[in-house]
Amino acid sequence: MVIKTNITEMLGIKHPIVAAPMGPFYTTKLTIAVSEAGGLGVLSHVTLSEGITLNQIKESMKTVVEYTDKPFGLNIRTAALQPDAIKLCRQIPRFIMDNPKIKDQCTYLITSAGSPKILYNKYFKALKETSNIKHFHVIPSLELAKKVIKNGVDGIVATGHEGGGHQSYENTSTLILLQQIRQKFPEIPMIACGGYGTGEGLASALAMGAGAIAMGTRLIASMECDFHENYKNEVKNSSISDTKLVTGVFGPARVLKNNYARNATTVLNKTEKRAGETSMSVIRDGVINLEKAYKGDVENGIILLGQSCGLVEEIESVSDIINSIVGSAEKCLKSAYCMVN
Repeated sequence: MVIKTNITEMLGIKHPIVAAPMGPFYTTKLTIAVSEAGGLGVLSHVTLSEGITLNQIKESMKTVVEYTDKPFGLNIRTAALQPDAIKLCRQIPRFIMDNPKIKDQCTYLITSAGSPKILYNKYFKALKETSNIKHFHVIPSLELAKKVIKNGVDGIVATGHEGGGHQSYENTSTLILLQQIRQKFPEIPMIACGGYGTGEGLASALAMGAGAIAMGTRLIASMECDFHENYKNEVKNSSISDTKLVTGVFGPARVLKNNYARNATTVLNKTEKRAGETSMSVIRDGVINLEKAYKGDVENGIILLGQSCGLVEEIESVSDIINSIVGSAEKCLKSAYCMVN
């Protein structure tokens, strides 16, 4: 049995499971594995090496279409502190246009951490007119959803504060956020993100009107993930209470409690955060500590991790993870349907 939704139909995928963006890390192998398993793999906005992001992303896209013929996506962070955002938003659409196989398979472009408007240039407009690519934006609040929907996005990724990585100052849970958005915008295509890692979670998101879920933490604990084994093991061995919010590059970030997190501060509001953003050293320092974790230093690096780590018991293949989640979701949905007379 296959679960068909507006998102699976829109993006051309078999299962309603999307990989969450995991920048600044490489996710090329993971992207291939998720797409091959019937979900939607998503390449991250890589910034581990300063100054060559564009070439890194281009090479990753070439690698993906070499090893899979399935749809995939790409993330661009559009924050004011992201120095290459404008360049990527102009040059990536042109690159996709010039590569027919990539153009055919790249069905999803997700912007995050800033405004989606930066993507709306003549190059992306031309790409939209000649391909099946869809533009989604990450939103952590109803207010931001109103803005980006007015801007004309094709869909939204509604992410609650349970998720790993950068979060908003509102601290709204995914459960509440999905209800808010469905009440206000019942027709907007929506992917639910933050706290998902089981079939029960997928079933609940679909029942609330989402067309798919996005997972980050659960997919890190996979055999194909590009991350260091130490990082993966931290996911497997952590509980729900082992994460905390600290000050990240773009605002609050949910991370694993380790030596770094214990010594990290937490800003309380956006004004306080912006007052501390005096130079690009904010990004450089953050990337250095993120790279430590990516390379295996799980005590002193920044380990971006969601509360769904408490749902992970084993490091498995991506195919097994996705098939298990979809199979469990089908059982939950069938059981719920039997309750309707």
